[in-house]
Amino acid sequence: MSDTAHPPPQPVLLYDGECGLCHACVRLLLRADRAGVLRFAPLQSPPAQAFLRAQGLPAGKSDTLVFVPDWTRPAPGRHLVRTDAVLAACAVAGGWVAPLAELRAVPRAGRDAVYKLVARFRYRLFGAYRPAPLPVPEWERRFLAR
Repeated sequence: MSDTAHPPPQPVLLYDGECGLCHACVRLLLRADRAGVLRFAPLQSPPAQAFLRAQGLPAGKSDTLVFVPDWTRPAPGRHLVRTDAVLAACAVAGGWVAPLAELRAVPRAGRDAVYKLVARFRYRLFGAYRPAPLPVPEWERRFLAR
């Protein structure tokens, strides 16, 4: 019997909607998350912008991923950024990406240094996102915005 007073958490990953690498990561997570638990929204979208402002985060920057453990009950300071966000999303998605979450054992400073370096050059390395249909039409419902 489900508890309607406390529905299950709805984790959301906010990503740069203009970045080719970010879109590739989102598609990878969509494929791995066979249970369909994880949701997504571009950082540039109205729902993400409202969340960022409410949390006191810079709404104009799109160089990081933000993981919100429960979109329906966003508690101040409970979001994760950069590699912590990626690894939390992998843990939630499960499947073959779940073991990547074990990289949390690597010190955050080192992980985030590599993340920031890749983020700085991501457009040169991976290009901008070119809109394309999702390979699985049902995935569309997993986005808060596109």
